[in-house]
Amino acid sequence: MTRFSERTLSRVSAPVSEKPEVTEADAPRPRATLALTSAATAVALMTYTAPMVTLPDIAAALHTPLSAQAWLLNGTPLGLAALLLVAGSLADDYGRRRIFLAGTFALGITTALSALTSSTLLFTLTRIAQGASSAALLASSLGLIVHAFPTPRGRLHATGVWGAFVSGGIAVGPLVTGAMPDWRLAYAVLGAAALIVAALGVRTLSESRAPRGGRPDLAGAVTFGLALVALVAALTLGRDGWLRAPVGLLLLAAVLLVGVFALVERRGTTPMIDLSLLRHRLFLASSAGGLFTGFAVIGLFSFLPALLQQTLGLSAIDTAWLFLLWSGLSFTVALQARRLAGRVSSRHQLALGFLLHAVGVLTMLGALDSGSWTRLLPGLVIAGVGSGLLNAALPLLSVESVPAARAAMGSGAQQTFRYIGSCAGVALTIAIATSAGGGLARGADIAMVVSAGLAVLAAVSMVVLRERV
Repeated sequence: MTRFSERTLSRVSAPVSEKPEVTEADAPRPRATLALTSAATAVALMTYTAPMVTLPDIAAALHTPLSAQAWLLNGTPLGLAALLLVAGSLADDYGRRRIFLAGTFALGITTALSALTSSTLLFTLTRIAQGASSAALLASSLGLIVHAFPTPRGRLHATGVWGAFVSGGIAVGPLVTGAMPDWRLAYAVLGAAALIVAALGVRTLSESRAPRGGRPDLAGAVTFGLALVALVAALTLGRDGWLRAPVGLLLLAAVLLVGVFALVERRGTTPMIDLSLLRHRLFLASSAGGLFTGFAVIGLFSFLPALLQQTLGLSAIDTAWLFLLWSGLSFTVALQARRLAGRVSSRHQLALGFLLHAVGVLTMLGALDSGSWTRLLPGLVIAGVGSGLLNAALPLLSVESVPAARAAMGSGAQQTFRYIGSCAGVALTIAIATSAGGGLARGADIAMVVSAGLAVLAAVSMVVLRERV
């Protein structure tokens, strides 16, 4: 273990400058905390993946053209990426339990509202609201876990379970929505599930915080959110021509807004993200791991189910069962990956996960053009194992890379980069797959090659970004 990670873990296990209540009623309940945060995380990921296998039905019901379908998928990751950092800071400053419950209740309400929408715009807005709600519960979840599991060994187990439920939500979400007779009913069921988890958390979870003083970094949240909207819009419009003036202007706006965001964070008294952490390679590895997971893995697998339905003629439920091979293996591997602790570092586990994803994706080349779904099976198995390693290592690395008092911020930063990558990856995958000559099957192959290349680049970065000894 590197010196920086040793220092980090020593701060994690040592008493920190939090101000928890000392009453017995407010003492953390480790098992209940882990169960509720994992359940809420699974519901959030089920909501996130809901459109994967129902995208053709949703687009038909809302009369969404092909060029705008990226927004149907990107609404939730856009809300997540825009607010995860500020949600993490709010959770540390004002109470992780408070932010977790608010986010889970809001997720239930906004998910149910999606079932009532009648246009692409309204559906996208409710999806963005779901992302914002999910940001609150995801960023505060790991903060609650760190508080409930103060020892490195306990935290290793807890973050492994939590990471497995990330994969579990991804696995079950398409099955639930695909099995429902109507996509609107699926959203109603998921909304009810989120409200039930929130109600259980009211009497079960204990409060914890690490207040810094000052006001929430709303200026940072606004500039960062606008930068993401500009980036996603540019990538979505790029499908019709990357050299057009609107695309260039949006990309320029995104760059300028990122610069303004960095200036705001540097001058702010309570920034969403402590920019000094960027000097630590372990934090950079956590951020890069999240970014490339979204860009290379989530970006491809978010649109691949729709491609399968359109090229192989599979139904929504058949596609969901096929993808369960990938997501179910991801869940199982993530749950068991904690056994690698002490033998394989989080960085090397991430590198292996990215390499397995690249191998799996390249194995699937030509499957859609051949008209045979069985050719996908070996690649889904290999990529599923890789995804499980990624989902197990990322949450642990995110809390190892920051002091314990900033655990929610560390989680928020890693997940922010994850969903920035997801937004960009989905838009890029759709642009490549739908604009390449030779049809959707040929476009899918090109998108797979791009995804594999990004994964290899990510694996190399994980090896390079080791903390100096």
